[in-house]
Amino acid sequence: MGDRVNVPDDRTSDRRTVTSGFFEQEVYLSSEETATFLHDLADQLEAESSFTISASEWEIPFDYSDPIEVEIEFSEQRERELEIELEFTEPGGGDDLSVR
Repeated sequence: MGDRVNVPDDRTSDRRTVTSGFFEQEVYLSSEETATFLHDLADQLEAESSFTISASEWEIPFDYSDPIEVEIEFSEQRERELEIELEFTEPGGGDDLSVR
């Protein structure tokens, strides 16, 4: 199994790799496409501590560490809305730590 988790409509391999700065993208998927995406992400989370999220024009390779923050937000202002956010954090320091 590769580390790629594709957003549906992944048609080309000529894409920009995002590794720094700020990037935000909203994607609207059917419930079936969303389920497939979440299954692929769950499979990758069980297999490794890295994955690459990609679409036709961009990709984001990411190494992460536990814990993963899961935020649930419910709002009923103009319309009922449920937001589920996953936040992955790259592994923390300590790699350069040594005692001499």
